[in-house]
Amino acid sequence: MSRARAVLIALLFLAVPAAAQRIDVPDRIGPEPARAARDRALGWLVTNQHENGSWANGALDGVLEMGFSVESFYCWKFAASALATMALLHAPETPERRAALEHGLDWLAGARVPQRGSDWDVDFLWAGLYGFVAATEAAADARFASGEWPAKLASLGKRTFAILEANQIPTGGWGYYDDPIFSQRPKWATSFSTSVVLPALQSGERLGWVDDARVRERATRFVSRCALPNGAYAYDLRPIPWIAGDSINDVKGSLCRIQVANWALASVGEKKITPDRLRTGLESLLTDHRFLDVAWMRPVPHEAYYYNSGYFYLFGHYYASLVIGLLPAEEREGWHARLRPHLLKVQRADGSTSDFLTSSYMMVSGTSFLALALELGLPPDTVGEAGPR
Repeated sequence: MSRARAVLIALLFLAVPAAAQRIDVPDRIGPEPARAARDRALGWLVTNQHENGSWANGALDGVLEMGFSVESFYCWKFAASALATMALLHAPETPERRAALEHGLDWLAGARVPQRGSDWDVDFLWAGLYGFVAATEAAADARFASGEWPAKLASLGKRTFAILEANQIPTGGWGYYDDPIFSQRPKWATSFSTSVVLPALQSGERLGWVDDARVRERATRFVSRCALPNGAYAYDLRPIPWIAGDSINDVKGSLCRIQVANWALASVGEKKITPDRLRTGLESLLTDHRFLDVAWMRPVPHEAYYYNSGYFYLFGHYYASLVIGLLPAEEREGWHARLRPHLLKVQRADGSTSDFLTSSYMMVSGTSFLALALELGLPPDTVGEAGPR
């Protein structure tokens, strides 16, 4: 089934989105309310972990998701579970969080590797991307440097890297769909999905899981070629980027892609990503944030101004927090104080959040992004030390 047909099916069942009611918050929020919000998010993740260590359902949760391969729901479950382990990995340790973290990593290490769903549905790349990121980040944590953990994490890293290696498009990136004429190696990729894994690929090379640096080099070139003169990053790489009119490649349509691409390129040593460029990208996000607010929880992708989608929101705020960490230490709290209100205002009373649908994998991934973003701006807790960042 084509992407267009999948959207048409969703539109047949379209109703008013069941969005959470956002609360009024100040323009700036300090560390303590953010710490409490982070703890609520982590508490929700611990409470909603399955007995086998995974999160999310891996099945169709509602009619708005009709049209995708059955396998894609398992792929999203796998990726959401990887994000949940990342949130717990970087959080201050408590007995409950440590137990949930180990149980989650155990499930990921032993779970079936997701497969391609159909000719056009290549959403299993999300499992490859975030599964690999989670493996490299856990391998860098001293708590998992002994016993059975190195072997388990190496297995997870190598199995998820195999997905990436086999599905890197000829121009170097990764996406999650393919277009006719369908091929074994997909032909379409996006700047943001490629960006999420660049630093992890570098880590994978150091760990010995990746023996061909050209995979990372091609991906880095792909993201660099998506950079536009207006400061935005193109959604995908085309010979002639679409930049006229109300375009997704305008800065206002690229607010979240700017964060992840700037962070990724700076993290792998691209010198053109200067601190001033990082600051400009962050300022654009905060100044033009209303375009993300309008898109939040809209159930039709790219329906809002500048083709923003709801699912850009929490993803982008997490990577904005990572960008802040690349700036001088004395600047960081000021940026985090301005970013936190946009996270706290979309958190539900039980600690969870989403920005697109209330399906299980979106709730897990959204809550994980929120916990990660808030943790990055906080000084260490007295109850324990956060994991590696």
